Amino acid sequence: MSVLLSHTDEGVTTVTLNRPEQLNALSLELRAALAQEFKRLATDQATDVVILTGSGRSFSAGLDLKELGQTGLQSEGDGGPEFHDAVRNLGKPLIGAINGFAITGGFEIALMCDILIASEQAKFADTHVRMGVVPGWGLSQRLSMLVGASRAKEMSYSARYVDAHTAANWGLVNRVLAADELIPYCLELAKDIQAADRDTLQAVQRLINYSLDHGLSEGIEEEGKISRAHAKKISAAALDERRDTVMDAGRKQH
Repeated sequence: MSVLLSHTDEGVTTVTLNRPEQLNALSLELRAALAQEFKRLATDQATDVVILTGSGRSFSAGLDLKELGQTGLQSEGDGGPEFHDAVRNLGKPLIGAINGFAITGGFEIALMCDILIASEQAKFADTHVRMGVVPGWGLSQRLSMLVGASRAKEMSYSARYVDAHTAANWGLVNRVLAADELIPYCLELAKDIQAADRDTLQAVQRLINYSLDHGLSEGIEEEGKISRAHAKKISAAALDERRDTVMDAGRKQH
């Protein structure tokens, strides 16, 4: 059985962590498969948007502890930085469909996503301090940006589980849905994203991430540079056409 499933339909690729009996624990094999697949998707012309989810009752319970007992935390070829960089450098919108437990390393993967949508069964926890391990995939930085420093410290210091509705109240996830509504909603969201101009979408994605990585002042300066460069590519006629398309879409929604 493959540890990772990937299916593309009309420009949307759904990637599924597929070790349900192990709660999708991140074995060396699964991390390598994820890194390889995200590198492929970064240049895949058939993929506009990616949805990442898990099979069974877990998104991911984190690193495979049974395997770690045999290989150690810093085993050669563990793929940590490579895996992280492959996900973060996808260059396309990444929706995290959090179907169940997102724990420690699994929580870190969720935080790499652009948009998080959760099912009612989702639960989040950071157990690094219980394990005696310092986060290495960005959790210590990204979590506080989403929920604030105090709540991030509560989660990381106590290792308590946070349910889906609390996560939504804290701004960790955008919305909470019934389990059978999670993937259909994410597919519809992906379709809405596909309606965007691709070059502009990539520029906006880069700018939002730039601000998160570099701070507000540097982010605003970078925005000005990219905005001016992008404006030179768009003719007045094209801008009018896109404006009309946006207006038509707005009227249909109301």
